[in-house]
Amino acid sequence: MRGKMKGEYKTKARKCIVDFLKAHADTRFTVREIYDQVGAQAGGIDKTTVYRNLERLCDQGEIIKIKEPNQDSWFFQYSEDHKHCNSHMHAQCSECGKVFHLEEDFVEEFEEKVRKEYGLDVNLGKTVIVGKCDDCKKKD
Repeated sequence: MRGKMKGEYKTKARKCIVDFLKAHADTRFTVREIYDQVGAQAGGIDKTTVYRNLERLCDQGEIIKIKEPNQDSWFFQYSEDHKHCNSHMHAQCSECGKVFHLEEDFVEEFEEKVRKEYGLDVNLGKTVIVGKCDDCKKKD
């Protein structure tokens, strides 16, 4: 245990969850869907263990947690090359669920405007702009 900070432990459950989400990096999943896929692989882990690992992975910026409008469930998605997803904003397609990592310059300008106009400090890691992506607009 020496040399490990709280939350840094690499368990079999954590590895199975990360591997599953990495393999499906363009898709978002509910806790139930993740549990159904990795529960047996990780030695019969329970849903509480899945929740706990997902929260830690979100805190570490390895995955993102998204709540869609008019949905009761949270969705989780691997953040690919964006290892600090809790420090920048995202946009999400309301049709297909694809997540976009917004450019730093845009985010800084947006954050500054909101601060000046409304006196509000934006929680970037929990801010998601929802709209329809070009691919989904083409399907209409």
